[in-house]
Amino acid sequence: MSANHWILSIVCDDRPGIVHAITGAIVACGGNITESQQFSSADTDRFFMRLQVEAEAERGDFEERLAPVVERYGMQWQLDDVARPLKTLVLVSKAAHCLNDMLFRQRAGQLSVDIPLVMSNHPDLAGLAAFYGVPFEHAPVVDADSKAAFERRMLEVVEREGVELVVLARYMQILSPELCAALEGRLINIHHSFLPGFKGANPYRQAHARGVKLIGATAHFVTSDLDEGPIIEQNVERVDHTQSPAQLVAIGQDVESRTLSRAVQWFAEDRVLLDGQRTIIFR
Repeated sequence: MSANHWILSIVCDDRPGIVHAITGAIVACGGNITESQQFSSADTDRFFMRLQVEAEAERGDFEERLAPVVERYGMQWQLDDVARPLKTLVLVSKAAHCLNDMLFRQRAGQLSVDIPLVMSNHPDLAGLAAFYGVPFEHAPVVDADSKAAFERRMLEVVEREGVELVVLARYMQILSPELCAALEGRLINIHHSFLPGFKGANPYRQAHARGVKLIGATAHFVTSDLDEGPIIEQNVERVDHTQSPAQLVAIGQDVESRTLSRAVQWFAEDRVLLDGQRTIIFR
């Protein structure tokens, strides 16, 4: 009988005996722990744990064995299959670098996602999506009515396709508070590190003019507070006076792509847990 391989993630109030109880339940049903990480937050008195477990037990039997422990400690918990591709909707505008990186990594087996559709408010990236064999849908967003229609269509796709994550891969529109609430904890955005210092058009040219020495990117959960959601991943690259604005753009796009794909991969592997406004990342 082949073993099942699951990811078990739990969050609960921090109390003595949690690790003993959960690992004891796993052993009782013949489970073998292949990876284990845990964290106790001194700020919120919450306990976080991520386990990978191999077991010959059926999923129902495994969940039944865990149920008394879950109830005793009031756990929020999730059981998922290791390496299962996460159903992911990608939103884009005109910039191609993040989308290209995600689609390439998906095709190469480096990113555990299944992208059923790319949606955009511009038609520019239709050819890129077609190259990778991913459906592309374009609808302009020019006013409040078209924005509302675009967001309704997004929610239809999420419902129809069973989408578990929506990625804003340089989608240059502000989402409504209603949409942010509907997809809370399932929306990831990427932006350059110059915010809030260099806003608006041509931030890299502004940064060049000011002689910046670091270029970076931030991937974070989307909330109704613009670009202030819980941070998942950040990266930086050192630059100097010899680089032109065009070179800074190229460096920045590379950092953005890598940062976003890493955040998406961690989310797909259930390595990202929320602790209030912070994230716990089990790398």
